[in-house]
Amino acid sequence: MKKPVVVIGIGEMGGVFARGLLRTGHPVYPITRGSDMAEAARELPDPELVLVAVAENDLQATLEQLPSTWLSRIALLQNELLPRDWELHELQQPTVISVWFEKKPGQDAKVLIPSPVYGPQANLLQASLAALGIPARVLADASELLFELVLKNVYILTTNCAGLVTGGSVSELWAGHRELAEAVAREVISIQEALTDRTFDADALITGMLAAFDGDPDHNCMGRSAPARLARALQQADAAGLAVPHLREIAAGQRG
Repeated sequence: MKKPVVVIGIGEMGGVFARGLLRTGHPVYPITRGSDMAEAARELPDPELVLVAVAENDLQATLEQLPSTWLSRIALLQNELLPRDWELHELQQPTVISVWFEKKPGQDAKVLIPSPVYGPQANLLQASLAALGIPARVLADASELLFELVLKNVYILTTNCAGLVTGGSVSELWAGHRELAEAVAREVISIQEALTDRTFDADALITGMLAAFDGDPDHNCMGRSAPARLARALQQADAAGLAVPHLREIAAGQRG
């Protein structure tokens, strides 16, 4: 029998990966809210993988509680994820996947584009998704992963923040409000550069964002978390001393 995989957080996304892992022959040990991770680690000290599938707002608290025996086996999949999020906890090389499929209650997973994945267990995650017909692609190195994480952040933050003004779908955003969308995207990119201490090809990131738009043209721009994402982006911009006038104008409009 193959070694078990621990999945921390069995929501919609964790459930997808758990199902795929089961199809590849790995027993899955779920960790739910309130579970004793230390006790679980004593029972399973040598899992194949520990997939952290909690929401992004719960990530840091979850990483703080990880048993030391699991630290070399971690995989992450959260939105708004950057290397600094795992480096705070001295995770040297987690497996990381930038998820580009959507899973809502009662619906099958909806793929926008293939999900890029990198790290020691990238092939395992790719295989588990392939077992469900969900495409993923293994990246060559950490620099590719960083670009892909920033790309996902640009997509999420641009559509959410601009969507607070425009509403509608991503295709409607680009067709009817391209100037706003591009301006917001470039401000988001400047924030990502400050957070990573890297520079990126902004045109390449916007091209990647548009490929995701094409993957699901009817995807709604604005989710429930859009106001919180905008507030967090402005906090990050303030910390970096960035002007981001379009994001600030959007925030002022929300207050008004």
